[in-house]
Amino acid sequence: MPSTGRQLAAQHSHSLEGWYAHIPGIRVLAPATVDDARHVLSAALTDPDPVLLFEHGSLYSSAGTLDPAVDRVDLDRAAVRREGTDVTVVAYGGCVSKALEAAEQLSGEGVSAEVVDLRTLRPLDDATIVGSVRRTHRAVVVDEGWRSGSLSAEIESRICEQAFFELDAPVERVCSAEVPIPYARRLEEAALPQPAGIVAAAHRVVT
Repeated sequence: MPSTGRQLAAQHSHSLEGWYAHIPGIRVLAPATVDDARHVLSAALTDPDPVLLFEHGSLYSSAGTLDPAVDRVDLDRAAVRREGTDVTVVAYGGCVSKALEAAEQLSGEGVSAEVVDLRTLRPLDDATIVGSVRRTHRAVVVDEGWRSGSLSAEIESRICEQAFFELDAPVERVCSAEVPIPYARRLEEAALPQPAGIVAAAHRVVT
């Protein structure tokens, strides 16, 4: 369970989902919404393969109402949480709300950001990620894991492999600082991806 952002210091603040997403044959899930938290669990129970469900600890205090029109989640598909035309922001788990907050701020600055919620970290939904990048021609990948050897590196690589000639700018990554996560709140906030960092990365690729 990722638990960063809760002042639990380095001993209890980890984003290790990338370790497990490295292993073939395991499905790795990271819900970011109330509906997904409910429905990916039932889908996981019926999946024939081993499934690991990473619930971000910071989302436990989130409240919401289940959409009665949603009764299942397709574990093979990422979700476009916000449509946009200028830049694709790819995120998952606890970073999706930060990506949406950044997209809202960017909208007020004349930048239309599309937010893709991965939901499933293995197998990655290349079609949705690359399809979005082909529409916007720019990408920012947000990953609470450390930059070195991270999921963001894998996603960036796949974008470059499959849509290199569609890109109008290099892919940007917004990751945690390469330090053990601090206990002090301000230091912890400085070490983790934040909306301001996502906004800055988006501006770098659209200018």
